[in-house]
Amino acid sequence: MENLLRVGVISSTHGVRGEVKVYPTTDDINRFKDLKKVILDTGREHLELEIQGVKFFKNMAILKFKGYDSINEIEKYKGKDLLVTRDQAVELGPDENFIVDLIGLRVVTEDGRQFGTLTDVIKTGANDVYEVKTAEGKEVLFPAIRECVLSVDLDEGTVTVRIMDGLLD
Repeated sequence: MENLLRVGVISSTHGVRGEVKVYPTTDDINRFKDLKKVILDTGREHLELEIQGVKFFKNMAILKFKGYDSINEIEKYKGKDLLVTRDQAVELGPDENFIVDLIGLRVVTEDGRQFGTLTDVIKTGANDVYEVKTAEGKEVLFPAIRECVLSVDLDEGTVTVRIMDGLLD
């Protein structure tokens, strides 16, 4: 399991005083209010940044980091991920998992046959959709609903699915 979880991506600068617009990759944008620090993945290293201020505009969080006071100091981080450690993550409810923990799980049918590997989780308005790559290289989309996804076992590394009528057509 990954110890670092992505909560957002710096999309652009905001103003000239070192603020950045962050596209949230967390379900709850308001969680930025509770964060004191985040980890910036520069691609070469991880920098711990202290959050000095949080505002919201449309679907974006606007963050100000301590020690970054001009656009010139912060603009080089556009497109970079903001991470938190697993102990800073939100509490999950029953039958909830972090996407990073699902990617790469083996997908088996309810009768125990190997079906493929979970390669992506697509967020939609109604429910998530699991993208599965079969052994033949075909991509199949499973709606993450109880009738289709029967169980997720992180310890065993498996997702058990029911192939509903018409799903493979």
